[in-house]
Amino acid sequence: MKLLVAIAAALFVLAAAPDGTRAAELVMFEESGCTWCARWNAEIGGAYAKTEEGRQAPLRRVSLDAPRPADLAKVQAVSFSPTFVVMDGGREYGRIVGYPGEDFFWPMLRGILATLPGETQGTSLSLRMP
Repeated sequence: MKLLVAIAAALFVLAAAPDGTRAAELVMFEESGCTWCARWNAEIGGAYAKTEEGRQAPLRRVSLDAPRPADLAKVQAVSFSPTFVVMDGGREYGRIVGYPGEDFFWPMLRGILATLPGETQGTSLSLRMP
């Protein structure tokens, strides 16, 4: 039964939204020379893709030094780096502004991921970021 649930969850993550966007992703807005981006990379970046959160919302890096990709035009102002935005089907579900350290990052991210469509509510700390 657990295997079926895991397969269904993987298919949900890999599915594309009707407009062709990836179903869910963690967009990391970063800029060159960002000390906090480097710290996130050192503490979390290498392992992120191997985590449950990384499988649910794969990481996508976007440079604040370059024009914003067209599919992220609806993302409201991003002024600080890093800023992590959880997107699903072209819609923003929450964000983490700055890097608060790994002890706070994971619960904040899990709270946002718990708000995604199809996720079981109430299983994680639910923090809706502005």
